[in-house]
Amino acid sequence: MFGSSPLGDESRPRDDAIRLLARREYSRHELAERLVAKGHEAEAIAGCLDALAEEGLQSDTRFAESFLRSRILRGQGPLKIRLELERRGLDREEIRLAFDEAAQRGEGDWFALACDALSRRFSGPGDIPRERARRERFLASRGFDFDQVRHALEHAWDSATDHS
Repeated sequence: MFGSSPLGDESRPRDDAIRLLARREYSRHELAERLVAKGHEAEAIAGCLDALAEEGLQSDTRFAESFLRSRILRGQGPLKIRLELERRGLDREEIRLAFDEAAQRGEGDWFALACDALSRRFSGPGDIPRERARRERFLASRGFDFDQVRHALEHAWDSATDHS
């Protein structure tokens, strides 16, 4: 009997989930995948995740806000961030709300962010089409859309402080 939980096996998914959440935020989908990988039963996982959400210990809204903020700080664009959030199991409405909240906080000026990313990586717009294409690919791979890429190519080196 030593070493076993007084609540039996049902507490184990919760213990594993708490350990994971102690390190960083996880989406419900990510947490479920990790608990399945640890060998927990689907029914026990669902109940555990419902309880964690009710207690405010796991929140897809909080996860989306945290994830979005961290990716903005990395200089990633909205297309890549949206795709990553979808891969982590968030629906489009949750993603839209996270982007709206970020905009209300003054985060996510995608045009300025594209300019910053470009000016940090390259010293100028490039003298030949091949160099310009390289800069376009760089921003596209970061998740910026066509208009943001064009804006950045035209304005990234205007001044060191203003990219809007």
